[in-house]
Amino acid sequence: MSLDPSHAAPRGAGIFFERRELERLLRLYGRMVAAGEWRDYGMDALHDSAVFSVFRRTAEAPLYRIEKRPALAKRQGAWAILGHGGHILRRGHDLDQVLRFFDKGRFSVVD
Repeated sequence: MSLDPSHAAPRGAGIFFERRELERLLRLYGRMVAAGEWRDYGMDALHDSAVFSVFRRTAEAPLYRIEKRPALAKRQGAWAILGHGGHILRRGHDLDQVLRFFDKGRFSVVD
């Protein structure tokens, strides 16, 4: 019996999120969906990075990409948030610290 190569596990499978990281990302996603800002997400396990993309509408380009690149962990930090045009909005070593980017401007004064 031979295995079809298209169904075999890829060699050197890509980088992916650990359980705690994924829980944190999905908690943020749920909060932003409840606020009406995000509607869809996607995840990619690439050779050198794991990417969590969020969308305002499914058919659009991602609003933000949250990337984990372990190769940069000792230099700039493994975590980065990239905006619509690929601009780095925040980079750091700690996921929770990087995700604080989304907490800015959440509170407003109501008279």
